[in-house]
Amino acid sequence: MTTPDEKPNMIEFRDVQKYYGDYHALRGINATIRAGEFFSLLGPSGCGKTTLLRTIAGFEDISSGAVLIDGKDMARVPANARPTNMVFQSYAIFPHLSVEENVGFGLRRDPRPKDQRARAVAEALEMVGLQGYGKRAAHALSGGQRQRVALARALILKPKVLLLDEPLSALDKKMREQMQVELIRLQRQVGITFILVTHDQEEALVMSDRIAVMFEGQIAQLADPETLYRRPNSRKVADFIGTMNFLPAKVLSEGPTIEIEAEGLGRISLAPDQVMEATSGEGASIGFRPETLSILFDGQATSDREAMGTVAEVVYYGDMTYYDMKLDGASVPMRLSMRNVPGRPVLDLGARARIGWSPGAAVLFR
Repeated sequence: MTTPDEKPNMIEFRDVQKYYGDYHALRGINATIRAGEFFSLLGPSGCGKTTLLRTIAGFEDISSGAVLIDGKDMARVPANARPTNMVFQSYAIFPHLSVEENVGFGLRRDPRPKDQRARAVAEALEMVGLQGYGKRAAHALSGGQRQRVALARALILKPKVLLLDEPLSALDKKMREQMQVELIRLQRQVGITFILVTHDQEEALVMSDRIAVMFEGQIAQLADPETLYRRPNSRKVADFIGTMNFLPAKVLSEGPTIEIEAEGLGRISLAPDQVMEATSGEGASIGFRPETLSILFDGQATSDREAMGTVAEVVYYGDMTYYDMKLDGASVPMRLSMRNVPGRPVLDLGARARIGWSPGAAVLFR
């Protein structure tokens, strides 16, 4: 059985540079995307992720370097000759055409007989869950249905790579979450490479096999979702992916383990893989995710470490409660999350509490 690491590369970027006049939009991009992978380009607005996507599609020329698709250099290969198709943020659905006319639009010059083209349209509609919608006017569709039509229209041409430019951004939260699951299912079904551009960290974590986090035209870290979340390679990546608490820390000694002193937590021993060498210019700090800290209620013991703190803020979400805890001896509060299970109280502002934590959940940035 072929493992994900053994899959051949579908996309390769070789020192890709892109200038718009004096503006350096892409700064030496080197990365590979595997065949059959669900890959995400994640970053804030203006970081270069959409520009990079458009270099794959052929909508943007690069200033230097190379973009390869399935081993072939795409220099001077026009967009319409590349084995890619794109689903745009706006969907680009033709409102005057029916659903089946929209989906079959790319088959206008297909030499196959009309009945075979109609069968291909029907199969594409079934693939995205729109069977029976072929005759419906495109303008009468909901946002989620228009997105499915755009997907069917892109996939009917059987590209090797499907490019998705923030396709879920116009949907409400519930429909967005539903379509995330649908896209995962669809990608597994068709088995081709999907490349998603998004600024939504949760969306990227949920949907992707691997994620490239971008800042200022560069890839800051490329890894699977769990590695990005548990072991971000810099404070900037840690701060962008989800929520991360940072406490000032001082490195005491280095050896087989790294000994540090952290505000409110005391002396901690860390393994080498918990220490990120990327400099932040802000001094050393130790990071914890909110779910790795817990409130210990009366009589509850912990096999790890404990600290004392005071509730500085409470945010109730129904299934979860988030607390900002001011640890004794710490200059900044720590956010922690607790699942609301029957019988578990929600603490009031100013309440004192014991906090359980594990050194193994920490990451040191310096």
